[in-house]
Amino acid sequence: MSIHSTVTRWRNVSYFCARRFADYGELFSIELQQTRRSLVRELIAFVALAVAGLFTLSFFSIAIIASAWGTPYFLAVVWGVAGAWLLLSLISFAALRAQEPARPFRVLEEEVRRDLETIRESLK
Repeated sequence: MSIHSTVTRWRNVSYFCARRFADYGELFSIELQQTRRSLVRELIAFVALAVAGLFTLSFFSIAIIASAWGTPYFLAVVWGVAGAWLLLSLISFAALRAQEPARPFRVLEEEVRRDLETIRESLK
């Protein structure tokens, strides 16, 4: 292989890398926004789960105490409220578990991997 062809090949690779670098910056900002949005959504779900769990525990405690009082209507209301909070906790937990785990910068990683493969192929 001649020096001229080697230099030409490396020049083409450097032009390719320089052009793609700008694309990486734009892709990075897009992925950063998506990651931020996903993080906020997951954080809200965690907070909702924590609040619902705490209310469930508090209403079950109140329901156990109220069980000793013996009024049938009062007990039905207390256990109904406790059951509603339990249901809300279970729904929050299911919504949290149903979310797909976040993979930040996945697209950027794939693009860099493809470009590295292209560079390797061109240098063979």
